[in-house]
Amino acid sequence: MILWMKPPYTINAEILSLVSSISIHLGEINALYLHRSSPDLRKQNRIKTIHSTLQIEGNTLTEEQVGAIIDNKRVVAPEKDILEVINAKKVYDAMPTYHPSSKKSFLSAHATLMEGLVDHAGSYRKKGVGLVQGNQVAHIAPPSQNVPFLMKDLFNYLKNDKDLVLIKSCVFHYEMEFIHPFMDGNGRMGRLWQSLILSRSYPVFEFLPFETLISQNQDQYYKALSLSDKMGNSTCFIEFMLGVIEVALKNILNSQNVRLKVDERLDYYKSFGKPKFSRKDYLALFKHISLPTASRDLILGVENGILAKEGDHNQTRYFFV
Repeated sequence: MILWMKPPYTINAEILSLVSSISIHLGEINALYLHRSSPDLRKQNRIKTIHSTLQIEGNTLTEEQVGAIIDNKRVVAPEKDILEVINAKKVYDAMPTYHPSSKKSFLSAHATLMEGLVDHAGSYRKKGVGLVQGNQVAHIAPPSQNVPFLMKDLFNYLKNDKDLVLIKSCVFHYEMEFIHPFMDGNGRMGRLWQSLILSRSYPVFEFLPFETLISQNQDQYYKALSLSDKMGNSTCFIEFMLGVIEVALKNILNSQNVRLKVDERLDYYKSFGKPKFSRKDYLALFKHISLPTASRDLILGVENGILAKEGDHNQTRYFFV
């Protein structure tokens, strides 16, 4: 039998309302196939994510400079700031290889994220630590000797608890910040790991830059963390993060990239459709396009050498070459 302690929090009416709204938005995003955004949009969002999560921690680079570094262009800036971007790109690129409830993955990600920036990157702290805001100590983290079993408990909660992933991702983010398992890099690890947890159930979160909204609302972010500390549970922080996620999803739906292009639809069908299919099969997957649009997609697919076809009229079948 696995014994572990569930972190304290209350699922209140506000949280239920946010979860309901987020679920609706996720359904809309899936219906519009926005969870498979274009490579250019994914790259743009990744740049926003890296810029924002590092800006929260004091990195001085602009979004344009972050993009230039990711494109392997020379940027004149503090060496530490450049290294933070390089490390963040490596760790976000490696996200598909990490397992949310794995200590090994967690420590490996920290090692990559903080390589060359701190001593003992990828290892839990061996010293006590306190967080100072202004002239006051805002938070005293648990003793270092408690970190390993506290994190083990947290991973067990993530793996075994039956609450919604949306809620568990927020709880993990807060509890990890509270435990403060590393001497440095805890904030960016908390945001990274929440994205990872969510992306396993909802692929859109792998490239959703909700860190940008956190960066724009840093005071509220730290206030939510502080209020949760004072209350002894993560309820306030769950409310804040679900609100951030809701706005981030709304921004996707309100963007101009509402529908896939022809080549993106064909690529999507290749991944999720039948090996040999009719126009009716194609329309069954893309319920939001018209019959003429489906016909044009398939004709263009054949003309561009993406598809081949056999049969005529109602017996026509298509397959990828």
